[in-house]
Amino acid sequence: MAGRSGGVARGAAVCLLAALSALTGCTSAGPPGPAGPSSKEVQNLLDGHAKALLDRDEAGYLAALDPALAPAARTEFDRLAKVPLGGVDYRVTDVDPAGEGRATVEAELGYRIKGYDSGPSTTARVLDLAERDGRWYVTGDRAAEGAPQQLWQQGAVESVTGRRSLVLGVGQSEERLREIAAAADRAVPAVGRAWNGSWAGRIVVLVPASVEAMGRLLGGPAASYRGIAAVTTGQAGGGPQAPADRVIVNPDAYAVLGAFGRQMVLTHETTHVATRIRTTAATPVWLSEGFADWVAYRGSGRTAAQAAPELARAVRAGDLPAGLPEDADFGFGGDADALARAYEGGWLACEMIADRWGAPALTGFYRAVGAHPAREGAPEKALHDVLGTTPEQFTADWRAYVGQRLG
Repeated sequence: MAGRSGGVARGAAVCLLAALSALTGCTSAGPPGPAGPSSKEVQNLLDGHAKALLDRDEAGYLAALDPALAPAARTEFDRLAKVPLGGVDYRVTDVDPAGEGRATVEAELGYRIKGYDSGPSTTARVLDLAERDGRWYVTGDRAAEGAPQQLWQQGAVESVTGRRSLVLGVGQSEERLREIAAAADRAVPAVGRAWNGSWAGRIVVLVPASVEAMGRLLGGPAASYRGIAAVTTGQAGGGPQAPADRVIVNPDAYAVLGAFGRQMVLTHETTHVATRIRTTAATPVWLSEGFADWVAYRGSGRTAAQAAPELARAVRAGDLPAGLPEDADFGFGGDADALARAYEGGWLACEMIADRWGAPALTGFYRAVGAHPAREGAPEKALHDVLGTTPEQFTADWRAYVGQRLG
C-alpha cells in the first residue's frame, strides 16, 4: 500500500486490512478505473490453454491466443511434442487493467515431466490480454524480468531417455545427447551409494546450443557461466513439492572435458539433486559443493593433487589458506583460479571428515547442518554433536590436512 495517496489514518488501516484479506475495492475516491477481466476469468482462460497443451489439442491451445500469435504458438506446440509433460498449469498472481479492453497479467507457469518430477519446474511470465466481442485473448506472452527462458523457446527439442535420466537438447547431435544420458545413468547409482536419502533416483538434463543460450535458461548473463561445465537449478530445502531440479549443461565447457571430467561433472550435479531437500539456508557452500565433489571423486583413484591442482599449487608456494572457503568465494564470473581453490578446499574438508570420522559421519554432518533453523550456529552445533569437535579445532585440523595432502 506504500505510495498511495489520500485518506485518513483509519482509511489507510482499512485498506491495509483489505489487502491482507485479499479483498478488493479499497481505492481513493474518484471515477472507476478501466474495466478489466477478473482473476477468475483469466485463470479459467489459462487453465483451458494449459489443458489443451497437455492433451495435445492444437486447436484448443490456439483458441486462447490472438491470431497474430498463432504461427509462433504452433511452432512452440510442435517443439513441446518431444517433452513428456505430466502436468502444466498457470497460477495468476496479478491482473492489471491497461486501458479499455486491455490488461496485463502476471502469472507463474509450472510444468512437470512425467516420471521425473514430483513438483513443477516454475517460471514467472507476463501476459498481455485484449478483449474482442466479449472474449479475452492472449496477445503477448513473455518471461518476467530476470526470469529464465524455457528450452523449447530456443529451438527444436531432441530427447534421449536413459535408464535413470531424460536428456533434452537443442542444437545437439543425438550422439552427444546419448553420451550425456549414459554418464547421467552412471551418476545416479554412484550418488545412491554415497547418499542414502529420499529422492527420485532420476534426473533431467537440459543441453542448450551454447553458453549464451545456457545463460537465458538460467536468467543470467552468459559471462557468469563460461568455464562452468554444468549447474543445477532447484530450491534448497523446499521439500518434495519444491520446484523441480534441472541439470543444465554448458555445451562449450563440457565439450573440452575428457571422459573422466564429463562423468565427474554429471555425478557432482546429480549429488545436488539428491541432497536438495537436506540443503538449506543453514548449509555453507563449502559443504554443499565439497560434498558433491567428494561423491564425484569417491573411488576414482585420483590423488589429492590431481583433484585439487590449484590449491596444491598455492600450498607448494607457501600460501596455505587461513580458513575454510566463504560463500562469496564460490561466485561465478570472478577469478577462475580462486573459484577452483574454493571448490578444492571444500572437497578436502569433506574428504577429511570421511577419512577421520567415516563416510556415515560425513552424511550425518551434512543432514545435521541442514536441519538447523538458521545459518548462525549450524556448522558449530553439527561439529559438536556429530564430530565432537569445535570450529577452531576443525579449521586447524583442516589446514593441517590440506598441507599434508598437498604439500
